[in-house]
Amino acid sequence: MDNVSSHGTTAHGHVHEHPHEHAHEELGWWRKYVFSVDHKVIGIQYAITGLLFLLFGFCLMMIMRWQLAYPGRPIPLIGQWLGQARAPMGIMLPEFYNQLGAMHGTIMVFMGVVPLAVGGFGNFVLPLQIGAPDMAFPKINMASYWAYFLGGVTMLLSFFQRGGAAQSGWTSYPPLADIADGQTVWLIGMVFLITSSLLGSINFIVTTVQLRAKGLSWMRLPFFVWAQFVTSFLLLLAFPPLEAAAVLQLMDRLVGTSFFLPSGLVISGKPLAVAGGGNPVLWQHLFWFLAHPEVYVLILPAMGIVSEIIANNTRKPLWGYTAMVYSVVFIGFMSFVVWAHHMFMTGMGTTMSAFFQTTTMIISIPSVVILTALLLSLWGASIRFTTPMLFALAFLPMFGIGGLTGLPLGLAPSDIHLHDTYYVIGHFHYVVAPGTIFGLFAGVYYWFPKATGRKMNDLLGTLHFWTSFLCINLVFMPMFIEGLAGMNRRMYDGGMQYKYNASVLHWNVVQGYAAWGLGLAQIFFIVNFFMSIKWGKAVDRNPWEATTLEWSAPSPPGHGNFLTEPIVYRGPYEYSVPGAARDFSPQFEPEKA
Repeated sequence: MDNVSSHGTTAHGHVHEHPHEHAHEELGWWRKYVFSVDHKVIGIQYAITGLLFLLFGFCLMMIMRWQLAYPGRPIPLIGQWLGQARAPMGIMLPEFYNQLGAMHGTIMVFMGVVPLAVGGFGNFVLPLQIGAPDMAFPKINMASYWAYFLGGVTMLLSFFQRGGAAQSGWTSYPPLADIADGQTVWLIGMVFLITSSLLGSINFIVTTVQLRAKGLSWMRLPFFVWAQFVTSFLLLLAFPPLEAAAVLQLMDRLVGTSFFLPSGLVISGKPLAVAGGGNPVLWQHLFWFLAHPEVYVLILPAMGIVSEIIANNTRKPLWGYTAMVYSVVFIGFMSFVVWAHHMFMTGMGTTMSAFFQTTTMIISIPSVVILTALLLSLWGASIRFTTPMLFALAFLPMFGIGGLTGLPLGLAPSDIHLHDTYYVIGHFHYVVAPGTIFGLFAGVYYWFPKATGRKMNDLLGTLHFWTSFLCINLVFMPMFIEGLAGMNRRMYDGGMQYKYNASVLHWNVVQGYAAWGLGLAQIFFIVNFFMSIKWGKAVDRNPWEATTLEWSAPSPPGHGNFLTEPIVYRGPYEYSVPGAARDFSPQFEPEKA
């Protein structure tokens, strides 16, 4: 930037160099890699930050797992570094356990999976798949990443304030969240994170509507683009109520309002001096109105990634593409009328319960349609078992288990017994851990060659898959056993204080070792990821012989993405077309006369 005048123009203002080349030169390191407006750089920033937060959130859980397996024993290795306020003599205090639980949930959902699935894959892949030179609003895109970064840093700093981080669960339920330590910084961090998602979602919607390549009609869009498109609407419409709610809860904490504080609260034997008249259940409505669409925000991008990979590695079109598109749009609409199935215990009455359990049963249908279509796509295929395909294939039964175990929770009579037990944790973790996160790993292995021009190592990838697959099931499957036996969640001693848990306590030890094994399994991925950037096998622009538009751009794509304007001639999954010369007919190849 600073040497533009010295060699860019003469005193009379004549430009010597080619202006387009010059535009590249003047971008310094900061503008190119840190405060970049290029969707690919922003996507990589989102992805790497999201992966780091996922790792950190998982480390919090590995510390919790020690406390659950061996309650009251000093934490090995790191116990003495945690400080007297958190773990005196290395023994975890209940308050610190609550902080870890609340922050694990917050970090994994809002700072890990969503930024990686939407911010990372959405930003990097979506403009390439629709043949766009960049996002519609590049500066808003940059603002979206930095709002997320600020929110993430705010959340991390909350561990170092007096009283520690948020300890009222990731759901921040009042009245506890209105009076407990640590929640103010959590709420401020959430406002940043929500703002980031709103900026990003507007951008995705406009980009998808306005910047599609010539010939790319709606029913020629790759399924990944449809998934991201619906996800953006969910973020745009569901997040504002939570942002408003977060501001209201901040006011309860800081300026003495009573939006969520009822009259006559007694805390530690003393009446709470507030006006009262508020309603804690109002917070639950505002929170779950976001957080149920939010779980579809977690799963839809993963479904999109898995669809791309299954079509590519079965070498045949997706079975029922049209039905899948209508299903994903229907999921988007329905996700706004199921939120109160999280609230059957609030005494909202049988009429409301009947309504919400009905809508919950209905929304399971399009999910099953998508899952069935993906399973039928495998029928009769000559499957290539590449590393991305292993993760994509595992996604199907894991998401299936997550979905099926959710049905008893969607029916009020059975949910009354299962609510707040480990069964609930088992259910939603099957959806988001071996479900979504496996989908995201599949995406990293699949698009890594596009981002870097190099493939990741297959042996390390296979080791990463099988060790993760084994350990992750050993972590979450026993939770169904514990939950059906009645073991409550959020117990800092793993439920030891209740006699009825005695028969299932040993599962906590199994889960502990499985969780630490899962942590070790990620070393394969981390080594593979960083080694492959430099030493991976160099590949051309279409290493997987895929059909969608992003594979017509160079690897890695340069400024503006495509060397020539992409034109689309056919649908997204034209594999093994009878009579064709090869087993894939890319969208960007003209018809041969």
